[in-house]
Amino acid sequence: MPIRWSATKVSEAMDEVEAQVHLAENFFAEALAKAKEARKIPNLPQYIDHRLIGLISEIERLDRIKDRIQSVRKDIPEGAIEAERESLKYGSQQALI
Repeated sequence: MPIRWSATKVSEAMDEVEAQVHLAENFFAEALAKAKEARKIPNLPQYIDHRLIGLISEIERLDRIKDRIQSVRKDIPEGAIEAERESLKYGSQQALI
């Protein structure tokens, strides 16, 4: 059964998302370093330290975003992109939803 959505467009969208995440990586790495440094402030109250730990945890979730991108890529049926490109190459431009 042929798929009715564009596997190519999904793949291209993930390429774009991945590029944006890559651009953000340096900013997140810097934010992570600053948050970790803030935890070293002398006499820091425990409630502030807990908030900083939570912040650090959230910043470190960038890896989860990358994992989500890969999971989208894995869910594209094997061979669907190639089949779609072949179909378009030979003029079969059926509407993809």
